Amino acid sequence: AGGGAGGDGVGRLEIMAPADPGGGWDQTARSMQAAISGAKLADSVQVNNVGGAGGTVGLQKLATERSEEYLMVTGLVMVGAVETNGVEKRLEDTTPIARLTAEDEVVVVPADSPYRSIDDLLAAVAEKGQGVSITGGSAGGTDHILAALLLKAKGIDPGKLNYVPYSGGGESLAALLGGKVDAGISGVGEYVEQIKAGKLRALGTSGPKEHPELKVPTFKNVGTGVELINWRGVVAPGSISVAAKDRLVKLVADMHASPQWQEELKKKGWTDTFQTGHDFSTFLTVEIGRIKPVLQEIGLVK
Repeated sequence: AGGGAGGDGVGRLEIMAPADPGGGWDQTARSMQAAISGAKLADSVQVNNVGGAGGTVGLQKLATERSEEYLMVTGLVMVGAVETNGVEKRLEDTTPIARLTAEDEVVVVPADSPYRSIDDLLAAVAEKGQGVSITGGSAGGTDHILAALLLKAKGIDPGKLNYVPYSGGGESLAALLGGKVDAGISGVGEYVEQIKAGKLRALGTSGPKEHPELKVPTFKNVGTGVELINWRGVVAPGSISVAAKDRLVKLVADMHASPQWQEELKKKGWTDTFQTGHDFSTFLTVEIGRIKPVLQEIGLVK
């Protein structure tokens, strides 16, 4: 049953991926396009890429968007990028529609590392400070934030963190396997094969429950109490009407229920963390509130 523009459905939907083609936000936008088109939930679906500055270039563009049939993919990385780039338009200026997916983070060490647990690693940071190096993605990104949250949970000054940012998972992997760094943090997908092959040891994952493939402790349950997921979702322009918001929430809920979307989730190995409306708005507010102080403590935000 297609919603056509004549009824109360969505006609020409545009989805902005605030990043260059190929990354997670772009994949999310294109998976949405495939599912919405496949399930015939809109008359047409177009994806645009607006890359730059952790998604904040796209976020500024969203503020000027007048269409009421417009979604932008967002996620945890943008929450941090808004703070580190000091941009004018923030996520609070958008209309939250839905959280869609999330990936757990994992902390790993080389297989021959003396650190057997997350407590071992954090104790070493407390003792040696900058003498322990932890690699991950870009400064201020999800991996960096998780490292700082873990230190904070143990009462260790995040200023002690020796964080080595790499742009791609491949580089951080080489550094880990070559023994150039002591530990690494990434989305589970980046390291899962090396963990299964026994080249890396997983010390724990950051999601709300045990990761089905890794079966290692969650940080939440090992005394740090830290939970952080690299979530992705969609927001709409801040200026849209309540009726338009309701239409978009219904569209995304219908997409989520479709076999096409469930197939996309399976294919990509994404964890389904669907949440809409008030729940998603509240979640977003809490995330924004806890990320900024962490970025201040690691010296990335004044």
